[in-house]
Amino acid sequence: MKSRWLVWLLAILGVIGATLFIASMIQTWENNFLCSISRTMQQQQFTHGPTSMQLKAILHYATSQVVPQQSLSEITITFDVLQALHRPANFLVFGLGRDSLMWASLNPHGTTLFLEEDPKWFGIVTKDAPNLLAHTVRYRTQLRDADSLLSSYSSEPACFPATATLRGNERCKLALHNLPDEVYAKEWDLIMIDAPKGYFAEAPGRMAAIFSAAVMARDRKGSGVTHVFLHDVDRKVEKVYAEEFLCRKHLVKSVGRLWHFQIPPMGNHTSDYTRFC
Repeated sequence: MKSRWLVWLLAILGVIGATLFIASMIQTWENNFLCSISRTMQQQQFTHGPTSMQLKAILHYATSQVVPQQSLSEITITFDVLQALHRPANFLVFGLGRDSLMWASLNPHGTTLFLEEDPKWFGIVTKDAPNLLAHTVRYRTQLRDADSLLSSYSSEPACFPATATLRGNERCKLALHNLPDEVYAKEWDLIMIDAPKGYFAEAPGRMAAIFSAAVMARDRKGSGVTHVFLHDVDRKVEKVYAEEFLCRKHLVKSVGRLWHFQIPPMGNHTSDYTRFC
């Protein structure tokens, strides 16, 4: 009888000991695992922590009732492209606005350059966000001339897609010929056209911005495509000029009032030297 109780006691003690040993091993593994995660997070935070621009954007939008001009679904299109590149991007934006700080913060280690036609508005925006990389530009078009410019460009060799340039191209009225040198010096991975003004007859309209974006994209020497985003496509001029120069066949996504084009370099286009599409 005593021997039976002794066997049971030893068995129970064995189970308890084994349980304590396993628990100790699990605790040690968990501690090591958590320490490993902590070290990884610390390394990521050190190498990929938020930039000054991102922190300013968070503070700005968290304490302001001003919201970006585009909707969340429209913004997400550009955001997804920036994320998919897996590298810092060259991002050219036509227009300064309530969303400029956001665009710059979404491309923290890349180059985000803004072009604005209104000097007064330029001063207002850059006063609140002086770290933005931005320039004022002058346009030589007016919205009232959109139809005549569209019908006449194909008779001007300086506007032909196979030969069109931008810098110094005064003969082609749709070419942005006097932009800052750094615009011409870079190949732009993304081009956002959300300016200049295009809602009254004397406004510059977006005709030249759309044409020039097409020329930049087609002249790309590096690998890959150029992503062109055009806002306000519910308006006639934006839509017609997009179909003429950015091409329906390159339209990959449409959300709200935003169209997203992926334009390949010139070598991937047809041999029609007088038309873009």
